[in-house]
Amino acid sequence: MATQRDAKATFDDTLKAVHPQDGDGNGKLGDFTTNWRVVPISLLATLIGVVCAFVALALLRLIGFFTNLFYFGRWNTTMVSPVGNHLGVYSVFVPIAGALIIGVMAKYGSERIRGHGIPEAIESILLNGSRIEPKVAILKPLSSAISIGSGGPFGAEGPIIMTGGAVGSMIAQLFHLTSAERKTLLVAGAAGGMSATFAAPVAAVLLAVELLLFEWKPRSLIPVGLASAMAAVVRRYILGFGPLFPVPVHPLFIGPRALLACVLVGLLAGALSALLTLSVYAAEDAFQRLKLHWMWWPAIGGLAIGLGGLVFPQALGVGYDTIGALLQGSVTTHVILGVLLVKWFIWAVSLGSGTSGGVLAPLLMMGGALGGLEAMVLPYEGAGFWPLISMGAILAGTMRAPFTSIVFAFELTHDANVFLPLLVAGVVAHGFTVLTLRRSILTEKVARRGYHLSREYAVDPLEILFVREVMRTKVAVLAAGSTLGEIWPSLRLDHRQEQRLLPVVNPEGQLVGVVTRGDISQQMEHNGDAVPGLPIGDLVRTNAVEAYPDEPLRVVVYRMVEKGCTRLPVVERTTRQFLGLVSLNDLLKARTRHLEEESRRERHLQLKWFTPGKTEPRDGVRA
Repeated sequence: MATQRDAKATFDDTLKAVHPQDGDGNGKLGDFTTNWRVVPISLLATLIGVVCAFVALALLRLIGFFTNLFYFGRWNTTMVSPVGNHLGVYSVFVPIAGALIIGVMAKYGSERIRGHGIPEAIESILLNGSRIEPKVAILKPLSSAISIGSGGPFGAEGPIIMTGGAVGSMIAQLFHLTSAERKTLLVAGAAGGMSATFAAPVAAVLLAVELLLFEWKPRSLIPVGLASAMAAVVRRYILGFGPLFPVPVHPLFIGPRALLACVLVGLLAGALSALLTLSVYAAEDAFQRLKLHWMWWPAIGGLAIGLGGLVFPQALGVGYDTIGALLQGSVTTHVILGVLLVKWFIWAVSLGSGTSGGVLAPLLMMGGALGGLEAMVLPYEGAGFWPLISMGAILAGTMRAPFTSIVFAFELTHDANVFLPLLVAGVVAHGFTVLTLRRSILTEKVARRGYHLSREYAVDPLEILFVREVMRTKVAVLAAGSTLGEIWPSLRLDHRQEQRLLPVVNPEGQLVGVVTRGDISQQMEHNGDAVPGLPIGDLVRTNAVEAYPDEPLRVVVYRMVEKGCTRLPVVERTTRQFLGLVSLNDLLKARTRHLEEESRRERHLQLKWFTPGKTEPRDGVRA
């Protein structure tokens, strides 16, 4: 019995690590499964937030440095726009040169620097145990800075998410942590980098939840939130305060007519989001058909950037100045059309070519341009109102992250009056793309590598159903004092043999152990009639893995996986009274119930209409 108790204690310790319970571990369940392990993880995440703030500063300075070097021939780290350079037609060769450098870095450094950052972070979390190579933390920001600095129409957010994630992953790999804990710290780095770059700490946490964590649990939300907050605090000392794009004051309430217009904005933003996504992957498919090695693809994308920059220079680079002008309502129709047509084209082609850069800033710019067109016909609600609403809607539709988009638009502008219009337009755009596209611009790349990612979060049915609700109580039970000769005839005549695990109980109904049909058959076949008087107790396995009636089914699933069992006896915790059996087939009942809730349609209320001159029958007589 001592060995059995030791084994059970070891298992309980393992179970608490996976599914912690309240207080004394007597089966009382709480709202959350987080334990005190979250404290040291949060301390590490806070440190990562500080580091990632300086990483974001370094990336922005690198972008400024390469922009100044490539377009103006000077050594300066100030963020500038390529617009106004004096290279003339020779400016076409700048993006090509930058793309060639990136191709070489990807070929001989790390292929993971290709792309816009977030899909690569998702892949590291899902497939690589949240481990990112240290060289990615160096090559990714460097390649992105070269790409954007040489005119690439990208933002800094994707690279900083990947770079911050790499920093968080490297720090995590210095300690003995689980894969889930490394994931938390990787995402903490990504959120810290985004928070410091855009002065948007809350949106950074929401993006982490909606795109990277694949869960909403305190064990990950608390560390990520603290990392994002710390990065925002440090940013105020090294980069200054927000908002990044100040806007004029907009009305607190815009009225029903304008809210209906927000629905139209959401539909148009959803349509544009779908077209943007399709265009990027159409360009990627076109590059896949080329006979050239992928190392040379970014140079072709660089050529498209250079030609687009000749036609419309404002399409080059990050474009923060153009975004700010759109939100101020101070741009011409020429700029609006240039952003929508030229920026879209060079962004889709260059991103499809596999160069390095982010998608948030280009989406903001193109969303603002769409809003600029809409402002010409929609009710006037203040300068830059419709560009701002359209920006949020484009993000919600393209990235499939509506809450992130709404809060992000607010933190970029500090305009709290637009929450309601952003909510309406954002959820409509989100709904449009969910119904028309199977995947977002971020998850499509993961899917093209042969993996599936679900973006829906719900409570597991196995978490809310208990063992007592699915266990079988009408089962065959053997008495501890019986012999093989007494039970063998009835077992042999039972042709169904559905119940392979046979519980053995004492006269008080308490579980002594279990025996299988195979154990009994083997004894009878090998020893024949020589052991009819053998007590069943000699075959009993007293170290049986048990289940309890007040346990969620999810706990039982974990136990079955760990112990390699598919059937468990169910006993009372205190009295050890045998209650029944639970098996894998019984656990499927939870899934069946969930499926029925999703698919079965019923009408429970009936509306009865009364017409004049008619009354309901009473006592069998109709009036």
